[in-house]
Amino acid sequence: MSLIKVKSRGTDNVSGRRNIAINGAMQIAQRGTITGIGASSATVYTACDRFNIYTTGSAGRLTASQEAVTDLGGFPNALKLQCTTADTSVAAGELFILGTRFEGQDVQGIQKGYSTAKEVTVSFYAKANESRVHVCEIYDVDNTRQCSKAFTVTTSWQRFSLTFPADTTGKFDDDNGLSLNLMWHLHSGSNLTSGTLNSSAFASATDANRAVGIGSIVASTNNNFFITGVQVEIGSSASDFEHRSFGEELQLCQRYHFVRNFPGADARNAWMFPISPSEDNYRRTTVNLPTTMRTTPTVTAGFSHTGGTNGVDGGNWTGASSVSFYVNGINSNTHAYVNNIVATAEL
Repeated sequence: MSLIKVKSRGTDNVSGRRNIAINGAMQIAQRGTITGIGASSATVYTACDRFNIYTTGSAGRLTASQEAVTDLGGFPNALKLQCTTADTSVAAGELFILGTRFEGQDVQGIQKGYSTAKEVTVSFYAKANESRVHVCEIYDVDNTRQCSKAFTVTTSWQRFSLTFPADTTGKFDDDNGLSLNLMWHLHSGSNLTSGTLNSSAFASATDANRAVGIGSIVASTNNNFFITGVQVEIGSSASDFEHRSFGEELQLCQRYHFVRNFPGADARNAWMFPISPSEDNYRRTTVNLPTTMRTTPTVTAGFSHTGGTNGVDGGNWTGASSVSFYVNGINSNTHAYVNNIVATAEL
């Protein structure tokens, strides 16, 4: 009888679904290139789905794009952030933070707040135009706790592996709200840099200790930052990046953001029909979403019709699985359709 050696299973480098992050390989880019980031205080979603820039407003400006990669095997795409306007007079409250956000119900495996809490390892590939220090931070939104780790990018791709300690204080909410924020500090004023970097254990958040020692992406228009291969997993070491199919990654992203265009002749797929033969001047159509979104989305769309008004039907007509559109008071015996649908349910 032949014997098969079975490897013991621990918390590190296990098989199966490991990566909690969505779109870590930057495959999905529904929004396209985003310019002028930094003009106002806002959270701006970048070219690559699930990744955003939080900024409090700065003289500096960034452009975010999905960049083709030819010098890193297995990763044909990266998120590129390019400084287009420099800011060399930095106010105390300024910041540019790249981030990706997680629902509480998706991070329960970390067991945060329990005696059995797990370490978390964040790994990613990054490079820049120069050697520069940045900080990666895990921020517990439910309990206002955080831990930060510094890393130094160079002009060559490196894989960074940062292990964050287990935290037995403060549980994540088990719901579809924001619980965990993974962030990369790319520029900051003294409000986040004037203390001592909190890197050894999770603690109640003190802003001054969150991003100490970082350089600035907006110090020069030569500056940029590339990132791909983002993986967040339970355990004390990084496993090989978990590649997912384009279709699977797209569906995961569409829980938070969905774009539907009907180009050319295909616009007839979104024709709006009378609700009854006697009400030809009132039209409605329902578009089923490809996956259930995180919550009822905010929706914008374009309409084509003659006369009347249009909009998104509220109440029971629109929810996390479908969106209903109407036009009212249009000319009888004329066409109406909806196009360029964008539904957003980001955290």
